[in-house]
Amino acid sequence: MTIRVRQVAAACALGAALTACGAPSAPHAARPAPSAPSAAVSRPPTLAPGPAGLTPVFKNGPRTGGKTVALTFDADMTADEGPRAAKGEHFDNPQLISTLRTLKVPATVFMTGRWADEYPAEARAIGRDPRFEIANHSYSHYAFTGDCYGLPTVAPDRMKADVERAYTAFKKAGVPNAMPYFRFPGGCYDRRALKALSAVGVTAVQWDVVSGDAFATDSDAVAQQVLDGVKPGSVVVMHCTRSAAPATERAVRMIVPELRKKGYRFVKVSELIGATGRHR
Repeated sequence: MTIRVRQVAAACALGAALTACGAPSAPHAARPAPSAPSAAVSRPPTLAPGPAGLTPVFKNGPRTGGKTVALTFDADMTADEGPRAAKGEHFDNPQLISTLRTLKVPATVFMTGRWADEYPAEARAIGRDPRFEIANHSYSHYAFTGDCYGLPTVAPDRMKADVERAYTAFKKAGVPNAMPYFRFPGGCYDRRALKALSAVGVTAVQWDVVSGDAFATDSDAVAQQVLDGVKPGSVVVMHCTRSAAPATERAVRMIVPELRKKGYRFVKVSELIGATGRHR
């Protein structure tokens, strides 16, 4: 189920839904070169915990230091949507992933565990492609707060387990190194949810640019909304679901060259988070 974003104007409401594309396992030590000391593989950058140890929330990178932008794609599939997939509904979008590869655009895919269960080969291929990184969008795609666009809710004592279950699904699919980043279904969170996930060690990732691709059929409008909204350090939320976001792939083919003409460089969320840490 794709969720509408509160912050989008009424005219864009149908196109601005925000539901996308256990802690992650610790990285293994790298093999040392002959006669060289061993070195541990560096952990992906995360933000320091917030006040009272709450899960930190990241919305955009530094506005100075260069024109960088992160395209993120939510690979959505809600836990109860299996029957729809069995009837032929496509929650994946392999053409979009192919286009990103062709255009040489790095991206972060926020994936639900249920999506990985449904499309394990695609999850594995994305996760093993160095151009991409897979991050967590929960297992169930149920809301972590009440009143979140009609989504069923995860009980507070099950929130941590739901996130950990998604990491387990990624590992089962063959994703080698899922990132310690989490996007709340619908973008809905509160202090209780941030506290519940504090033990997982993730950074919650939101956005500052809504593409409006959810349910949209006008690729030109989606592209223009992104182009109008992007600033240095922006995080753009889009979707990797054919049935819920059929205009996304064509919009990306318009967005990428235009932003490059403006001097933007595409990066993954991990690079923006790392840059944020260096600017503090």
